[in-house]
Amino acid sequence: MKKVVLWIPILFCALSQTLGQTPQIDVKALDAYYQKMVRDWEVPSVAIGIVKDGELVFTGNYGVLEVGKTQKPDENTLYAIASNSKAFTSAILGMLVQEGKLDWNDKVKKYLPYFEVYDPWVSNEVTVQDLLCHRVGFGTFSGDVIWYKSSLTSEEIIRRFKHLPKAFDFRAGFGYSNLMYITAGELIKKITGKRWSENVKERIFQPLGMDRTITSPKALETKGNYVTPHGRENNINIPIAWEDWEEIGATGGIISSVKDISKWMIFNLNHGVLGNDTLLTRQTRNMVWTPHNNFIVDHTKENDMNRHFSAYGLGWGLSDYHGRLRVAHTGGYDGMITAVTLIPDENLGVVVLTNGMKSPIHAATYHALDQFLRIEGKDWSTEYLERANKNQKEDSRITDIKAKRVLNTKPSIPVKEYTGVYKSDIYGEIKIDRINGKLRMQFEHTPELSATLEHWHYDVWEIKWDKKHAWFNFGTLRFKTDNNLNVKGLDFEVPNDDIFFEELKPYKIKDIP
Repeated sequence: MKKVVLWIPILFCALSQTLGQTPQIDVKALDAYYQKMVRDWEVPSVAIGIVKDGELVFTGNYGVLEVGKTQKPDENTLYAIASNSKAFTSAILGMLVQEGKLDWNDKVKKYLPYFEVYDPWVSNEVTVQDLLCHRVGFGTFSGDVIWYKSSLTSEEIIRRFKHLPKAFDFRAGFGYSNLMYITAGELIKKITGKRWSENVKERIFQPLGMDRTITSPKALETKGNYVTPHGRENNINIPIAWEDWEEIGATGGIISSVKDISKWMIFNLNHGVLGNDTLLTRQTRNMVWTPHNNFIVDHTKENDMNRHFSAYGLGWGLSDYHGRLRVAHTGGYDGMITAVTLIPDENLGVVVLTNGMKSPIHAATYHALDQFLRIEGKDWSTEYLERANKNQKEDSRITDIKAKRVLNTKPSIPVKEYTGVYKSDIYGEIKIDRINGKLRMQFEHTPELSATLEHWHYDVWEIKWDKKHAWFNFGTLRFKTDNNLNVKGLDFEVPNDDIFFEELKPYKIKDIP
């Protein structure tokens, strides 16, 4: 269940001499807290690693790799770390700046002439920095429906997002954009002549000795010892398939373990110096850890972290935790939620890897920080679990739709009229056909989104997905008609917080004979 470095009492004895009042950590109590946390949250598994002063001093591994089975995780078990990969991308770009191959203020179109967003002027002005700090103007997660589970290449994805509307003016807000990191990955490929996956392996994994870390689930069988992702439906964890994010790896494609991520954390806490080699210069370290996009903090009342600022750097989130700089990120992958947190002033880092959609990553992180920072903390697990349960209970989007269903209605036109090929400018074609008496929906670039349509009411049909998905499970589709009842397009309603089908806005381009 856990690993504790045997010399941990000696470590804390030395710390007491330098910090004065640092107590020895009660490892048994820490482990017991995490065991209870995992049971309370009903998450399939959690793997936790804590680094202090250049060493991995604690690992806690709880639960099982897959529900219904008995194999347990350890410090080498592989999880998808998703958007924690973004810090690797900014590090690679920093290395290219150090090598004189580009500048942080270079315009993206200098390297990718086809790069376009919602406005020609903005398209010409977007810089490398802009890509990495979520200030181009797109809304949070906007456009993810373009690449999600699709076979599109990075360039094909980039060529499509010009059709997305802006959510705010250029450099005037924050919209977490995976699309911009996909663009950053293509920028790296253009400059180096090598894919992002090759660059991260050669520039970071190999030098740091991250020998189990990979960028594609195709290598999982070769490596062995990996978890199964889990979706969650009706409060039950459901095993689901791994998704291959290698093509869009710059935004979230890394698969790693507690042991390997501990090497990454130690490297960053040492400010990019590895032994006698400086892989990240002082200038690069300061650039990626400087706020480039700031958030408002309410200074009129207390908060749980005694926080005074909150911002996004380049691939890292930045804030303070009880007076100490906090550098962190989280990651969300189909069936896995993860977090990496650094407290540079204390040479302290925490990684939390989970394989469920209801995940205690923040509770696990803050409990560890409080123990090591000697903070009289709260019961983070209980508080965050209550909050998660409350949010789930209050999310009435699906129940509201179901409550408004009108029974015993009929479509306004013959079912045959619904069939056809529909085009979404940001995505491609969506085909609605009638097969064996049922309407079937197929996405041109995303076979895994195939579904059967069952009549809901009037011209609205329920989407019955062929496969289980992590971020959504229920949705409806409305066929839009003109005044003469000719079908013109589709309106999606798939309630979730991550993949926005309503952005597709497909319009009919041809009938099916």
